Amino acid sequence: MDVALTQSIVNTATALASAKTSDAVNVAVLKQAMNMQEATAATLLEALPQPALATSGTLGTQVNTFA
Repeated sequence: MDVALTQSIVNTATALASAKTSDAVNVAVLKQAMNMQEATAATLLEALPQPALATSGTLGTQVNTFA
C-alpha cells in the first residue's frame, strides 16, 4: 500500500472526527443560546401589562363564529 495514500486516509479520518466533535459543540452552544432567548422572551411577555377583560355585558364577552 502506498504510504501517501495511507497518510491521506488517516488525515481524512482525523478531520472527520474533529468536524463531528466541532459540530456537536456548535449544536450545544446553539441550544444554550436558544434557551436563554426563550427565558428572556418569557420574562418580557410576563412584564407586559395585562388588559382588563370584559366580564359582563355583550361587548367583548361573546364571540360569534360560523362556518
